[in-house]
Amino acid sequence: MHQRTLLLLSTLTIVVIWQLPYGRQILYPLTLLATFAHEMGHGLTAMLVGEQFDQLLLNADGSGVAMWRGNPGRLATALVAAGGLVGPSFAGIGLLLVSRSQRFCRAVLATLAMVLVVSVAIWVRNAFGVMFLLSTAVVLALAAKVLPAAMASFVLHLMAATLCLSWFTDLDYMFSAQATVNGMGRPSDSAVIADALWLPYWFWGGVVACFSLVVAALGISYVSRELGPQR
Repeated sequence: MHQRTLLLLSTLTIVVIWQLPYGRQILYPLTLLATFAHEMGHGLTAMLVGEQFDQLLLNADGSGVAMWRGNPGRLATALVAAGGLVGPSFAGIGLLLVSRSQRFCRAVLATLAMVLVVSVAIWVRNAFGVMFLLSTAVVLALAAKVLPAAMASFVLHLMAATLCLSWFTDLDYMFSAQATVNGMGRPSDSAVIADALWLPYWFWGGVVACFSLVVAALGISYVSRELGPQR
């Protein structure tokens, strides 16, 4: 099956489910994975700019927090905030790139399971986050063992499509000054960027939204153009 066909099917699947009466509930596990990618984007970016990534919390309401510490400058602070907003898009494109051949898709699922387990061991510190991510790791490991290559490829593309499209579902958050995390209010990532670099939060929300769209579009275009039928 062509890579572009898998992309189209997985994207249409996500869009159709979103329109169903209980579509959000059906996609709840994938939404939590997108939140995990968002928070890991913050944490890994903090590490890249030389700061300490301490822990990650993943909550049942779909929110999350990446706790890091250090004394970065204004630009580094803005980069850490932006890292979470663009994290899911980069993660989605990364999944597409590493699952280009159906022969390796089961290995990719197994690797993802290991990544979740390692993340839990190093960073995740709340009970719900540990339970969800370990359960997801078990499901991915079982999928890697029992699914045929074509189905494993579809599962990966479904996850990638959700991550690449999550920028769209996060638009309200990108253009908000406040966020609600586990029932408590805190500045949004766009507001953190604005505080570090000046200009209004909605300006930076628009910049990040456009950047995420371009990353997803260019990545999907590259993968679709470069790859032929999967074997």
